[in-house]
Amino acid sequence: MELKNKWDVDSAMQVLQHQTVDAKLWAEAVEWLILYGPDEIREILLNSSGTATHKCFPELQAKGYAPDGQPCYNVEDLAKSLQISETEAREMIQKKEKSHQIHHFIDEKDTMKLQ
Repeated sequence: MELKNKWDVDSAMQVLQHQTVDAKLWAEAVEWLILYGPDEIREILLNSSGTATHKCFPELQAKGYAPDGQPCYNVEDLAKSLQISETEAREMIQKKEKSHQIHHFIDEKDTMKLQ
């Protein structure tokens, strides 16, 4: 079953609020809410994700911003931060693209640059 049809807002929110839920299940519910949840929940989760990324990977800097305002990172920089190869990072992103049926790679020319 594809991710989009696996959850709804109520079931994903129940998982997030459960005190002893499995971390993998929790992460899947968060992922679903970020991709398909209501705008107000998406905004909270994306802000939290940005805070966590900055705290856990302070060396990782956005290279620009997507049209929807989300930060864009260089794959090589992501791989270094995660201590994996660039090939592994690309494969992880491609797997998410296939799973989400959403394009995650953004051409650099389509981003707003930081000054």
